Amino acid sequence: MAAFVVVALVSAVTSTALAYRDARTAVLQRTQNAAVDDLRERTTAVAADFDMPPDRRTLARFAARISDGLGARIVVVRHRDLVAASDAYADTEGRITPELRAAVRSGDGALFQRVTWRGEPYLVVGMPVRYADGDRRDSGLEVFAVSDLRAERDDTAALLDSVRAGVLPVVVLAAVLALLAAGTVLRPVRKLGRAARGLAAGDLGSRAVVTGRDELADLARTFNETADALQASDAELREQEARARRFVADVSHELRTPLAAMTMVATVLEEDADRMPADAARAARTVGAETARLARLVEDLMEISRFDAGAARLNAAGTDLADAIRASLALRGWTGRVWTRLDEGVRAVVDRRRVDVIVANLVGNALRHGAPPVTVTLGTRTGADGAWVVLEVADHGPGLPPEVRERVFDRFYKADASRARGAADDSGQGSGLGTAIALENARLHGGTIDASDGPEGGAVFTLRLPLRRAEEEVEE
Repeated sequence: MAAFVVVALVSAVTSTALAYRDARTAVLQRTQNAAVDDLRERTTAVAADFDMPPDRRTLARFAARISDGLGARIVVVRHRDLVAASDAYADTEGRITPELRAAVRSGDGALFQRVTWRGEPYLVVGMPVRYADGDRRDSGLEVFAVSDLRAERDDTAALLDSVRAGVLPVVVLAAVLALLAAGTVLRPVRKLGRAARGLAAGDLGSRAVVTGRDELADLARTFNETADALQASDAELREQEARARRFVADVSHELRTPLAAMTMVATVLEEDADRMPADAARAARTVGAETARLARLVEDLMEISRFDAGAARLNAAGTDLADAIRASLALRGWTGRVWTRLDEGVRAVVDRRRVDVIVANLVGNALRHGAPPVTVTLGTRTGADGAWVVLEVADHGPGLPPEVRERVFDRFYKADASRARGAADDSGQGSGLGTAIALENARLHGGTIDASDGPEGGAVFTLRLPLRRAEEEVEE
């Protein structure tokens, strides 16, 4: 709209300036031509009866006779050193410039000059008087007529004021037209923008209203077609994802019964392995270990499927975290293998079973893939984002390479030989789901887990959970 108004204003000002210039030129040209013609005709008529050489009195009569035929103009006649004016009291020296007198004296026709005297505009026309009697003979007479241009100045000024007065309505009209044009263009653009923002915010049903047949309507139509395709693709992907989750959950559930039977058989075989031949005993123990690993994998898959389906729930209660960590280590026989620095009296509202799973996965990884000593540190921190429980599990092994650190929480990810089971669970063999399950449990509490290298080498896994006191417990 501003550009539209500026263009209209520039056009109006330019038109005004050109109109004023042309009108002023026309008015002055007409006045100048009339003054020159009148002076030439009147001088020719009066000079025919003028006796030469003149004296001051006859020169004054000559000026008066010319002035009588020119109306209100002042006429000045010069003949060598004699000067006479039709108005003896008029100051003509300031209005007839030396330049004009010199040009008339050396010239052959009528000349004019516009001058400003005492702040007022005047037109001065001068011409020499020559006699044509065989050859043009100079009489020595010079005639000057002084005309007042104030009327012409006032006329052109009035014209300029009129044109200036017309600029404001033109600009206002341009602004109104610009608003209408901008509204016509921008209204559908705003609607399209709102629809695009809704689509970006996740509302796949957001559509733009299509009106008209112009380019904006084509753009809105294309946007709607794109949104339709995106919504259809999203629905298809969601359906495929849901089918995949159901498949994993169904397979895991169906495997539990035969795995239970296989586990019982493997247990019996392991108990009798000492009485079997060496090869049979080794096979029995291998079957038992792999069956147990398969059973844990199925349990992990079922746990992951619950997270994916949004069915995982917290059974939160006020818990002494130091006691919970010690109990988790003691349950797995790790008390003597792990150094602990646990702040006492740190109580928070957490799901104790899920915290146990997190501790088992992080400490189990450190024991299997790091190097002693493995240290577990518990404390609290308060920052701009609130109070947090911070649990660090550090080892002194080779640490995590950058490419492993970026993917250590991915499902089924296996690191290289230095940490061959980089994403491990609490079992003797990693399934690739342990750290993924630990991270999901942390997120369920509103926290997170970060992996980094320690200042003295080794890997450091840091669990951060919101420090909610027992009095702040809410139903999950």
